[in-house]
Amino acid sequence: MVDVTRPLPQNEARKLVAKIAREGSVVTSTHAKQEMASDPLGPIALNDIMNVLRMGRLFQPCEMSNGTWRYRIHTDRFCVVVAIRSEDSLVVVTTWRKKS
Repeated sequence: MVDVTRPLPQNEARKLVAKIAREGSVVTSTHAKQEMASDPLGPIALNDIMNVLRMGRLFQPCEMSNGTWRYRIHTDRFCVVVAIRSEDSLVVVTTWRKKS
């Protein structure tokens, strides 16, 4: 059992996010949907978000915000911020495309 009320080590968080993306429930917040739709380089597809969650890297320690631990998952092109709700559920809080 994973205690998501405490900050997870980066390696454990990374593996859990990938597992949830493959097998669990991924919900996109209203704010994330707005950011996806209004990206200056064009809309960000949900498929892009899911690829980041499955294959991205976690470089920074998590941060507490609004009562949940937030994790920033990176690829070369995107950053996706998630809040892990349980062992099989997470919320995409926001996302952005990195400038090249």
